[in-house]
Amino acid sequence: MIPQFPRTMVGGVSLPRMLIGTNWVLGYSHRGPAADDLITGRHADPKNTAALVDAYLLYGIDAMMAPHFHEDSPMRQGIRMAEEKHGRKIIQIVTPGLNMDDNDAARAEAEATIAQCAKDGATFCLIHHASAEQLVNKNKHTMDRLPDYLDMIRQHGMIPGLSAHMPELIQYSDENGYDVETYIQIYNCLGFLMQIEVEGVNSIIWNAKKPVMTIKSMAAGRCTPFVGLTFSYSTLRPCDMVTLGAFYANEVHEDVEIALATIEHRHPMLGRRSSPVMTSLLEARA
Repeated sequence: MIPQFPRTMVGGVSLPRMLIGTNWVLGYSHRGPAADDLITGRHADPKNTAALVDAYLLYGIDAMMAPHFHEDSPMRQGIRMAEEKHGRKIIQIVTPGLNMDDNDAARAEAEATIAQCAKDGATFCLIHHASAEQLVNKNKHTMDRLPDYLDMIRQHGMIPGLSAHMPELIQYSDENGYDVETYIQIYNCLGFLMQIEVEGVNSIIWNAKKPVMTIKSMAAGRCTPFVGLTFSYSTLRPCDMVTLGAFYANEVHEDVEIALATIEHRHPMLGRRSSPVMTSLLEARA
């Protein structure tokens, strides 16, 4: 029997503690144009995305994070193919960029973007960090005008949250009681793209009043899945999540096994890495 991934509750919705990442579908490798082109070339074919999503769904991992879920995109077509195969909907966690200028035209544009996210089927709408950080007042520990945008999200039937690459966003939101149900935070053992030290972010996550969706667990490929996922699931709370992107299905199976082994405090059942000359120590484990 295929194991089902543990779940948590966020804003009254059941989510798996592993979320499907989309950088390795949409072409955001954090490596360079060659890697980006490799990704977009493969996932221009919706069948490849469908096979990837299918692998996640086998384990009950049915929530995906993306900056958009446009109906006419190859990614959305692939998602739909996997949904139809499993008879199960993907829970959409969208992270839109919004025009945060303080005028009527900008607010209308922001609301139109939010409305489109709802039309595309999103359940959660987490304002992208590049937009949310424009509202931060470090002196007052506030995010001026943030409640206006959170209300727009509620009015369009979605659950609001914040992408908080800047970790102060979690603290300020909690301090002010903003209508935020969850946070996205960069968190990995290498400190990749993190604005303060790993220990500090760990403390912020553990003290957050709402569940946290962590991203970049493998530092965009700069550490192995065993190291990155073992670190994340060993140091997060049971309510928190790890967003995991993959290029193709076999990676999903390996990474899920590593994550489950960590949660269950056991050794992961993985194949050996190939090598032209295997050491006797590794050969003994064959």
